[in-house]
Amino acid sequence: MLTHLLANWLLGALALWIVAQIIPGIVLRGFGTAMFATVMIAIVNSTIGLVLKFLTLPLTLLTLGLFLLVIDALLLKLASLFVPGFEVRGFLAAFVGSLVLAILSSALRQLVFS
Repeated sequence: MLTHLLANWLLGALALWIVAQIIPGIVLRGFGTAMFATVMIAIVNSTIGLVLKFLTLPLTLLTLGLFLLVIDALLLKLASLFVPGFEVRGFLAAFVGSLVLAILSSALRQLVFS
């Protein structure tokens, strides 16, 4: 159980580090910052993200779930405000970064845990 949690954390940090390398506008100082940023992203998603997703449920249903991409971008940008050494410059970088981060995290987890 604990090893699974640690592996997920490391894979999330790796995915965030890769995203920072390929998406202009997302800056990470190092892998340690990526690990801290991964924790902050999880905290922001599980607190503020939960409330935002509930409040915007009608808009999410109206857009067939596409508005969740906007919320994820805003949450990534918000998480970057709390982590020194992690910066997301602009909404477009946050939008593309959150999309690539979700795809890459999922692919890495599928590779490791399958």
